[in-house]
Amino acid sequence: MKRVLVATGGGDCPGLNAVIRAVVKRAAQEKDWEVVGSIQSFDGILKEPTEIKILDDAAVKGIHYQGGTIIGTTTKGGPFAWPVKNKDGSWGSADRSDEMIRKLQYLGIDAVISIGGDGSQKISQALYEKGLNIIGVPKTIDNDLSATDFTFGYQTAVQICTEAVDKLKTTAASHNRVFILEAMGRDAGWIALSAAIAGGAEACLIPEIPYDIKKVKEKLDTRFLKGKGFGIIVVAEGAMPKGGSALAEESTEVGNPNLKLSGAADRLAAELKEAGIEADIRTTVLGHLQRGGIPVAYDRVLATQFGVKAFEMVLEGKFGQMVAYRHPEVVGVPLPEAIGQQNLVDPKSNLVATAKGVGIAFGD
Repeated sequence: MKRVLVATGGGDCPGLNAVIRAVVKRAAQEKDWEVVGSIQSFDGILKEPTEIKILDDAAVKGIHYQGGTIIGTTTKGGPFAWPVKNKDGSWGSADRSDEMIRKLQYLGIDAVISIGGDGSQKISQALYEKGLNIIGVPKTIDNDLSATDFTFGYQTAVQICTEAVDKLKTTAASHNRVFILEAMGRDAGWIALSAAIAGGAEACLIPEIPYDIKKVKEKLDTRFLKGKGFGIIVVAEGAMPKGGSALAEESTEVGNPNLKLSGAADRLAAELKEAGIEADIRTTVLGHLQRGGIPVAYDRVLATQFGVKAFEMVLEGKFGQMVAYRHPEVVGVPLPEAIGQQNLVDPKSNLVATAKGVGIAFGD
């Protein structure tokens, strides 16, 4: 039997299980292939004892509509930065990539399908350069990978954010308040922008368009008459005022050096009060609610397409590539192309023009 190993890395995302299921279902049509999963990304291979599990029809039955991932995931460590505790009690890291590749060979792994975002695919490329047969599958709610039109998980996050806007509108109207909803997305404003349009927000602040607080106030002022009225602002976690920067802090977690973005909504509330907004202002931070729960139908379909295509690329020996959706086809693109540039919102794009066309302010 030939063996393909599946790993899910980075943050969890609606649709991961649908990809895993699709790989298993497609592999089952080939009589000489077995699918195994590495528990918590590549950590399952690096740990002693090894933590892997056989993925067969029974293991993936009915998982396509479940959130999360049945094989776990992690944002820490990895084969190139494995956390190591020094003698003085401090923490460092070690490159265990060669060791991991040898272990994969020992386990009879013929190919690897790595499901993850930008960081995970950079690891995929580095492992491919070391000779590992690897295929990448793009996963991120942020939709910030430029090689694919969409990433699975994004539409679910937009749906959750839109439902939050819908719910906040009723309480905002009841109390004549301004509500600020903070959405995820890191450096990309896709979730905030789409939810603002779908939910009918008054303003949308995204990283790609630094805002002038005076112009945001001007928009809100049009929503109140003699103290009556309300307003909804959707702000991306990476949004920033003109001349300023996104609010972020270094992660203190061992093996997880990423910046943590937080505080955009609270900062905006303080800025609006200082600018002279008299209405009550409340903030809501969706956070990880956007990444959990049942994936919407669109993401289940896209994830299934990605899983089938990934295994077929394994059969064809098209390693060092990432699966990508380029309407209307699902194709393979070289990993360097996939990770070379972020997919950010173009301030001159049709989607931004559409938002402005229905009166959404960006503070620019």
